[in-house]
Amino acid sequence: MEMVGPKGEVYDHFDGRLLNPGHAIEAAWFILREARHRGDKSLAVLGLQMLDWMWERGWDKEHGGILYFTDLMGKPIQEYWHFMKFWWPHNEAIIASLMAHVHTGDAKYAEMHRQVHDWSYAHFPDREHGEWYGYLDRQGRPTSELKGNMWKGPFHMPRQKLVCWKLLEGKA
Repeated sequence: MEMVGPKGEVYDHFDGRLLNPGHAIEAAWFILREARHRGDKSLAVLGLQMLDWMWERGWDKEHGGILYFTDLMGKPIQEYWHFMKFWWPHNEAIIASLMAHVHTGDAKYAEMHRQVHDWSYAHFPDREHGEWYGYLDRQGRPTSELKGNMWKGPFHMPRQKLVCWKLLEGKA
Protein backbone atom coordinates (compact mmCIF):
# COMPACT_ATOMS: atom_id res chain seq x y z
CA MET A 1 0.00 0.00 0.00
CA GLU A 2 1.23 3.48 -0.77
CA MET A 3 -0.80 4.94 2.11
CA VAL A 4 -2.53 3.43 5.15
CA GLY A 5 -4.16 4.76 8.29
CA PRO A 6 -2.35 5.07 11.64
CA LYS A 7 -3.20 1.46 12.57
CA GLY A 8 -2.55 0.04 9.09
CA GLU A 9 -6.15 0.30 7.99
CA VAL A 10 -7.04 0.68 4.32
CA TYR A 11 -8.86 3.85 3.34
CA ASP A 12 -11.56 3.03 0.78
CA HIS A 13 -10.64 5.95 -1.42
CA PHE A 14 -8.58 6.07 -4.62
CA ASP A 15 -5.50 7.26 -2.70
CA GLY A 16 -6.01 4.67 0.04
CA ARG A 17 -6.38 1.74 -2.38
CA LEU A 18 -3.42 2.75 -4.56
CA LEU A 19 -0.77 0.09 -5.17
CA ASN A 20 2.57 0.61 -6.88
CA PRO A 21 3.69 -2.94 -7.61
CA GLY A 22 7.24 -1.75 -8.30
CA HIS A 23 7.63 -0.31 -4.80
CA ALA A 24 6.32 -3.47 -3.17
CA ILE A 25 8.43 -5.78 -5.36
CA GLU A 26 11.53 -3.72 -4.58
CA ALA A 27 10.72 -3.92 -0.85
CA ALA A 28 10.15 -7.69 -1.23
CA TRP A 29 13.71 -8.30 -2.37
CA PHE A 30 15.07 -6.01 0.36
CA ILE A 31 13.23 -8.20 2.87
CA LEU A 32 14.42 -11.41 1.19
CA ARG A 33 18.00 -10.18 1.35
CA GLU A 34 17.65 -9.28 5.03
CA ALA A 35 15.98 -12.63 5.76
CA ARG A 36 18.94 -14.44 4.24
CA HIS A 37 21.39 -12.26 6.18
CA ARG A 38 19.60 -12.99 9.47
CA GLY A 39 18.65 -16.58 8.68
CA ASP A 40 15.05 -15.58 9.46
CA LYS A 41 12.55 -17.87 7.73
CA SER A 42 9.49 -15.86 8.80
CA LEU A 43 10.99 -12.75 7.21
CA ALA A 44 11.62 -14.76 4.02
CA VAL A 45 7.97 -15.85 3.99
CA LEU A 46 6.94 -12.17 4.20
CA GLY A 47 9.22 -11.20 1.30
CA LEU A 48 7.92 -14.06 -0.86
CA GLN A 49 4.30 -13.20 -0.02
CA MET A 50 4.89 -9.58 -1.02
CA LEU A 51 6.41 -10.67 -4.32
CA ASP A 52 3.56 -13.11 -5.00
CA TRP A 53 0.82 -10.62 -4.10
CA MET A 54 2.27 -7.78 -6.15
CA TRP A 55 3.03 -10.02 -9.10
CA GLU A 56 -0.62 -11.09 -9.10
CA ARG A 57 -1.80 -7.49 -8.90
CA GLY A 58 0.86 -5.87 -11.08
CA TRP A 59 1.70 -8.24 -13.95
CA ASP A 60 -0.29 -7.20 -17.04
CA LYS A 61 -1.91 -10.48 -18.08
CA GLU A 62 -3.00 -9.03 -21.41
CA HIS A 63 0.20 -7.34 -22.65
CA GLY A 64 2.93 -8.48 -20.24
CA GLY A 65 5.08 -6.22 -18.11
CA ILE A 66 4.47 -4.59 -14.74
CA LEU A 67 1.75 -1.93 -14.53
CA TYR A 68 2.80 1.25 -12.77
CA PHE A 69 -0.25 1.60 -10.50
CA THR A 70 -3.16 -0.69 -9.68
CA ASP A 71 -6.11 -0.44 -7.31
CA LEU A 72 -6.40 -2.86 -4.39
CA MET A 73 -10.05 -3.51 -5.20
CA GLY A 74 -9.87 -3.19 -8.98
CA LYS A 75 -11.58 0.19 -8.93
CA PRO A 76 -10.66 3.20 -11.10
CA ILE A 77 -7.27 4.81 -10.54
CA GLN A 78 -6.69 8.54 -10.29
CA GLU A 79 -3.24 8.62 -11.95
CA TYR A 80 -3.59 8.79 -15.72
CA TRP A 81 -0.26 6.96 -16.23
CA HIS A 82 -1.33 3.94 -14.18
CA PHE A 83 -1.30 1.58 -17.17
CA MET A 84 2.22 2.53 -18.30
CA LYS A 85 5.31 0.41 -17.89
CA PHE A 86 8.29 2.17 -16.28
CA TRP A 87 11.85 0.84 -16.46
CA TRP A 88 12.59 0.69 -12.73
CA PRO A 89 9.80 -1.68 -11.57
CA HIS A 90 11.00 -4.11 -14.21
CA ASN A 91 14.58 -3.83 -12.95
CA GLU A 92 13.32 -4.50 -9.42
CA ALA A 93 11.15 -7.43 -10.54
CA ILE A 94 14.10 -8.99 -12.37
CA ILE A 95 16.08 -8.87 -9.11
CA ALA A 96 13.23 -10.03 -6.86
CA SER A 97 12.20 -12.98 -9.00
CA LEU A 98 15.79 -14.18 -9.44
CA MET A 99 16.49 -13.77 -5.73
CA ALA A 100 13.32 -15.69 -4.85
CA HIS A 101 14.31 -18.51 -7.20
CA VAL A 102 17.95 -18.67 -6.06
CA HIS A 103 17.00 -18.68 -2.38
CA THR A 104 14.06 -21.12 -2.63
CA GLY A 105 14.74 -23.22 -5.73
CA ASP A 106 11.04 -22.86 -6.56
CA ALA A 107 10.44 -23.15 -10.32
CA LYS A 108 7.55 -20.66 -10.01
CA TYR A 109 10.07 -17.89 -9.37
CA ALA A 110 12.29 -19.03 -12.24
CA GLU A 111 9.26 -18.69 -14.53
CA MET A 112 8.42 -15.24 -13.11
CA HIS A 113 12.03 -14.21 -13.70
CA ARG A 114 11.96 -15.49 -17.28
CA GLN A 115 8.71 -13.62 -17.95
CA VAL A 116 9.84 -10.24 -16.62
CA HIS A 117 13.39 -10.56 -17.96
CA ASP A 118 12.28 -11.53 -21.45
CA TRP A 119 9.50 -8.91 -21.61
CA SER A 120 11.81 -6.17 -20.33
CA TYR A 121 14.69 -6.94 -22.66
CA ALA A 122 12.29 -7.20 -25.62
CA HIS A 123 10.70 -3.78 -24.99
CA PHE A 124 12.90 -1.33 -23.05
CA PRO A 125 16.27 -1.34 -24.89
CA ASP A 126 17.00 1.18 -27.60
CA ARG A 127 18.69 -1.20 -30.04
CA GLU A 128 20.13 1.63 -32.13
CA HIS A 129 21.53 4.00 -29.50
CA GLY A 130 21.82 1.86 -26.38
CA GLU A 131 20.41 2.29 -22.87
CA TRP A 132 16.77 1.64 -21.94
CA TYR A 133 13.79 3.81 -22.64
CA GLY A 134 12.20 4.83 -19.36
CA TYR A 135 8.54 4.95 -20.21
CA LEU A 136 6.45 2.57 -22.29
CA ASP A 137 2.74 2.46 -23.00
CA ARG A 138 0.70 -0.54 -21.96
CA GLN A 139 1.57 -2.41 -25.17
CA GLY A 140 5.29 -1.87 -24.58
CA ARG A 141 5.97 0.98 -27.02
CA PRO A 142 8.19 3.91 -25.95
CA THR A 143 6.23 7.05 -25.10
CA SER A 144 9.36 9.22 -25.10
CA GLU A 145 12.86 8.89 -26.49
CA LEU A 146 14.34 10.44 -23.34
CA LYS A 147 16.59 8.02 -21.52
CA GLY A 148 17.53 10.30 -18.66
CA ASN A 149 15.72 12.97 -16.71
CA MET A 150 15.28 14.12 -13.15
CA TRP A 151 13.91 10.67 -12.19
CA LYS A 152 15.58 8.25 -14.59
CA GLY A 153 19.25 8.14 -13.85
CA PRO A 154 21.95 5.48 -13.67
CA PHE A 155 20.71 3.63 -10.59
CA HIS A 156 18.10 0.87 -11.07
CA MET A 157 19.63 -0.71 -14.18
CA PRO A 158 23.23 -0.94 -12.91
CA ARG A 159 21.99 -2.17 -9.53
CA GLN A 160 19.86 -4.82 -11.27
CA LYS A 161 22.83 -6.07 -13.23
CA LEU A 162 25.16 -6.06 -10.21
CA VAL A 163 22.73 -7.77 -7.82
CA CYS A 164 21.74 -10.42 -10.37
CA TRP A 165 25.39 -11.10 -11.21
CA LYS A 166 26.15 -11.57 -7.50
CA LEU A 167 23.10 -13.81 -7.05
CA LEU A 168 24.20 -16.03 -9.93
CA GLU A 169 27.70 -16.23 -8.46
CA GLY A 170 26.24 -17.23 -5.10
CA LYS A 171 27.48 -14.06 -3.40
CA ALA A 172 24.18 -12.32 -2.64
